[in-house]
Amino acid sequence: MVSSTTEIKPNSTTATKKGSFGGWRSAILILVNQGLATLAFFGVGVNLVLFLTRVLGQDNADAANSVSKWTGTVYLFSLVGAFLSDSYWGRYLTSMIFQLIFVVGLVLISVSSWLFLIKPVGCGDGEIVCLPTSSFGIAMFYLSIYLVAFGYGGYQPTIATFGADQFNEKDSDRHKQAKAVFFCYFYFALNAGSLFSNTILVYFENLGHWTIGFLASMCSAVVALVLFWLGTPRYRHLKPCGNPLRRVAQVVVAAIRKWRVQVPDDGDKLFEFEGSESAIIGSRKIIHSYEFRFLDKAATITEKDMIMMSVHKTTNPWRLCTVTQVEEVKSVLKMLPIWLCTIIYSVVFTQMASLFVEQGNVMKTNIGNFKIPAASMSALDIVSVLIFTFIYRQVLVPIIGGRLTGNPKGLSELQRMGAGLVLGMLAMLAAGITEIQRLQRVIPGTDNSSLSIFWQTPQYALVGASEVFMYVGQLEFFHDQAPDGLKSFGSSLCMASISLGNYVSSLLVNMVMRITTKGNSPGWIPGDLNLGHMDRFYFLIAGLTAVDFIVYLICAKWYKCIDLDGNEDGELEENVGDILRRV
Repeated sequence: MVSSTTEIKPNSTTATKKGSFGGWRSAILILVNQGLATLAFFGVGVNLVLFLTRVLGQDNADAANSVSKWTGTVYLFSLVGAFLSDSYWGRYLTSMIFQLIFVVGLVLISVSSWLFLIKPVGCGDGEIVCLPTSSFGIAMFYLSIYLVAFGYGGYQPTIATFGADQFNEKDSDRHKQAKAVFFCYFYFALNAGSLFSNTILVYFENLGHWTIGFLASMCSAVVALVLFWLGTPRYRHLKPCGNPLRRVAQVVVAAIRKWRVQVPDDGDKLFEFEGSESAIIGSRKIIHSYEFRFLDKAATITEKDMIMMSVHKTTNPWRLCTVTQVEEVKSVLKMLPIWLCTIIYSVVFTQMASLFVEQGNVMKTNIGNFKIPAASMSALDIVSVLIFTFIYRQVLVPIIGGRLTGNPKGLSELQRMGAGLVLGMLAMLAAGITEIQRLQRVIPGTDNSSLSIFWQTPQYALVGASEVFMYVGQLEFFHDQAPDGLKSFGSSLCMASISLGNYVSSLLVNMVMRITTKGNSPGWIPGDLNLGHMDRFYFLIAGLTAVDFIVYLICAKWYKCIDLDGNEDGELEENVGDILRRV
């Protein structure tokens, strides 16, 4: 490729390599941190729909929409955390700051529920009605849960990437394999942490002990933060790579300014820095690809560029960009169709925190004198995730990878995501069949059905199995396919798909209710579910997932993987002192 050895080269001052840092010792501490933080988050989120209906008096549809919007906001904030992490603060500092915000939100929700909302004590258990609360109490509650959303959302993609950073692929093949395994254990730790919330905490909250549940979540988040801080000296820290929005804007502007320029057929004639260092400090070079050829105009050298390089010994980045910078933009554009196809799956996933809970709440929940909290059924999803994670890693990978595909991972990330879509569709069909059976067994004169809540087991188990394929596959795919300067952004795409899935779910509920409540019809999801047809809503989502799967197959076949330069000399590390000086 055409190159330059003049002042165009970036500043190559680097920190000393610290190969003794990172590894599984640091990664395990991060996994424990993830488990405890997730326990704290789901201690608030998993039963939120019942808190809104029982304590704040919202109806079922409004509560489901409120939870969908809140959960969507959680994961939308992941983009904020990813941007700050990749651009300015780095993974470690971003994780620390957002965990502090998370803890503050949990403190406020504990205080607001205790002082303003749970009146009289023990209300919100499904029997004792809570007194109307003040506007100040409601405002405090919403401020606190959105601080929780902001803190956990900004922390989540950053901690996933920070954990993967602990393995330097340049050290050995063992580290490269460990990085792939880490994401599987990361999702395992996430679900292991939420298992406690979905069983013990949900049980106490269902009895009206909401403040105890929120206090337990707060304590767990504090312990997670302290453990994360204790590991500081041993972590492997990578420097942030600067503002990616500026780099993207430079490529777009340069390509538009040269819209009449002919791109050379030979990619080696495009502009790139000489040697191993990339124009993006801390990032490896990216090999030229032939998709989105219009953007290659930004790296095409014109006569005016040659004059500037020879006379001024520099280039104008708003007119001439390197191949790596152009390929960084291309990589994002190539990932977008795959990402868009995952949004419908997230609509399936979000039903567990809303409609599945409302459905379970009007089923037979008693075993003798013991009453099963409807929200605790999501523990079946977690158990399913833990079991299928083990089955996939220990059984399917050796069989599929060794005998069928030859891929050491068993199935590729794209294949796993496709399998996740199919399993998600089956989960919605199972939920619809369960709802039909529930409606046929409604007890006259009551809101409940004689159908056991354990009929929900297949839908929860199928969602859990689909997560192992979809979300673990997503984490690996978007991390591996993102350039070095956008690793946190890659991880945040997984969270952002959940965010948009929640918003799409809320939009679907609103559209369905607006259409189905015409005339005197109560609609598919009324306040009294026995008068509705929630089964039809589940089948609608299953149909949308089937269509989405077909589109996904087309996008996956078209996708071409990113081709990174194997040299990692551009990957820069820093120590804690560097971080403090930068701050």
